[in-house]
Amino acid sequence: MLKTPASPKAPMATTKDYTASHHGFTLTDPYFWLKDPGYPEVKDEEILGYLAEENSYFGAVMKPQQKLLDAVFEEIKGRQKEDDESVPWKNGAFEYRWAFQKGAEYRTWYRRPVGADDWDVLLDEVTEAEGTEFYRLGGLSVSPCGRYLAYSADKNGSERFTVRVKHLESGELLKDEIAETSGEIIWASDSSGFFYTQVSKEWRPYKVWFHGLGGSDRAVFEEKDTSFFVHISRTSDRQYMIIRSADHVTAENRILPLDAPGGEPVVVAPRRAGHDYTVEHGDEGFYFRSNREHKNFCVYRADDGDMQEDKWQLVLAGDDRHYLTGMQAFRGLLAIEERKDGLDQIRLINTSGGDRYIDFPEPVYEVGLGTNAEYVQDHIRLGYSSLVTPPTVFDYDLASGELVRRKEQEIPSGYDRTAYASERLMVAARDGVMVPVSIVYRKDWKKGAGAPLHLYGYGAYGLGMSPSFSASRLSLLDRGFAYAIAHIRGGDELGYGWYEDGKLEKRTNTFNDFVDVAKHLTDAGYAAKGGISISGGSAGGELMGAVVNQAPELFTAAVLHVPFVDVLNTMLDADLPLTPIEWPEWGNPLEDKAAYETIAAYCPYSNIEAKDYPPMLVTGGLNDPRVTYWEPAKWTAKLRATKTDDNLLLMKINMGAGHGGKSGRFERFHEVAEEYVFILMAFGLAGE
Repeated sequence: MLKTPASPKAPMATTKDYTASHHGFTLTDPYFWLKDPGYPEVKDEEILGYLAEENSYFGAVMKPQQKLLDAVFEEIKGRQKEDDESVPWKNGAFEYRWAFQKGAEYRTWYRRPVGADDWDVLLDEVTEAEGTEFYRLGGLSVSPCGRYLAYSADKNGSERFTVRVKHLESGELLKDEIAETSGEIIWASDSSGFFYTQVSKEWRPYKVWFHGLGGSDRAVFEEKDTSFFVHISRTSDRQYMIIRSADHVTAENRILPLDAPGGEPVVVAPRRAGHDYTVEHGDEGFYFRSNREHKNFCVYRADDGDMQEDKWQLVLAGDDRHYLTGMQAFRGLLAIEERKDGLDQIRLINTSGGDRYIDFPEPVYEVGLGTNAEYVQDHIRLGYSSLVTPPTVFDYDLASGELVRRKEQEIPSGYDRTAYASERLMVAARDGVMVPVSIVYRKDWKKGAGAPLHLYGYGAYGLGMSPSFSASRLSLLDRGFAYAIAHIRGGDELGYGWYEDGKLEKRTNTFNDFVDVAKHLTDAGYAAKGGISISGGSAGGELMGAVVNQAPELFTAAVLHVPFVDVLNTMLDADLPLTPIEWPEWGNPLEDKAAYETIAAYCPYSNIEAKDYPPMLVTGGLNDPRVTYWEPAKWTAKLRATKTDDNLLLMKINMGAGHGGKSGRFERFHEVAEEYVFILMAFGLAGE
């Protein structure tokens, strides 16, 4: 095991008395003080001082590995094409594309009139990001008239976007500037202004406004229920804006014609608990993807002006094998994203009758609808990859049925896909349920040889982890690792029921699945006993915390990225922006004694024990609005004070970023390199 060095000395956080009482239970938390009461502003000097100590300790421990860190970083960077660019797409009278200049951290966006040779700069993110530690572009939307660009940016990782407007003919920024938005932008048909969503002080998107260019703002809709977030989108035919209020299980949508921006939004189907649905519009009127008749969703349609729910007509039924995950309307057809027996599919339904699936070149892959900017197209653009195939852009020709490869991610330093192999296993969990596992390795990797294995998992919110390609991952594979993805319950790989079986009172299925997969991989010779490193982020970080509590002996090392480990305290804090919307996922321990007991029984932070744990790397972001910085900080502080081993425990809090870490395309690879080097250190491979 990777041991704590004698020097420097690891920080030890102060403990302070804190107790709370719920449902007759007493909750004690000696590290509760690490939550700054002024959050989202963090100014408490004692808290900042402790975080600085941990960051300093991380830097000192990792410093002797600087040569390896640099080498791994350069490997990963070398697999990225420095002057990469997108496949152009058409939208109205213009073509668009983005490109990275050689060595640039951020994109430059371009457009040109259809048929022209030269590209004009639409927006240069490099210039926009100058002088900032963090930069993330949110919305980027050209007005229907083509003269204005509205765009939004987050410059500190807090996911609070500021909208600005650029006159594309003069290149000048208009005085219009709107702060504290979610980043979404929808233009009115006449280009007189645009809609945006305001976020609250607590970071909840809750209020939709219309901003008239050069004028004042008008409130359009406000969501009063603090458990619902608001998002706006536009139908593919550009006729309507959709205002979606939703938590994780219930939705309510309103529509507003974009040629009547001063009108009042109309409710499609009033919210009722458990009914989730989305709205699209096309040739036949409105389309609805709804779970009202089957948990794997069905697709319905209704005529314009007659969209009441009792008038919905079935277009496509979901069933236990067919999980309908998305849709987009085009002239003459409806494209459906679905999973059939857990495998991604694209189904095209013709409005004149008949449907077809698109065939793909590999048996296991991920695919989804790509950039399809126009309602009338002669092709459908798709994004595709597999464990061994780099991200690829395909155009499916609607007339010929041919799948045309437009681009495959280039690996400048070299990549031979024939040197790698992948497998798909089905592993029996302790309750008999079969859990899918995807594995990739070099062909010279040998089962039963005691080679290291890295196991990744997420398992929450119905977000399935597809078997996709990672260029960064090659730095582990080429050092003899196998890499596995456990498709555990809580995701939706095998349908919506797979998600339901990993939430609320069934949450422990997720953790048990992951542990049982690790045990199987060990018993089957994919890893030596105790020879598995693991990683997960956010809710996947919660997974990591739970499994090292349950079965620490299985793992050589664990990496917890922005980990949601303090589930009980967070779900008890209704003032946090994500807490009310999260209750359908985890339960409401404020109101429900059973939910309190369930969460308390598995909450990683609450269940740290005086026993041996594997070496661990924990990360966080000071400006993270999703998993607040104090969750990884409290986990690290309590674990270091409680565990009985002398295995290395490191924490790094990014003081200038949020949930996703650093923002630059190369800068973020430093954090990947740190993770990989930590794993190599744990396996005793840091000299390789």
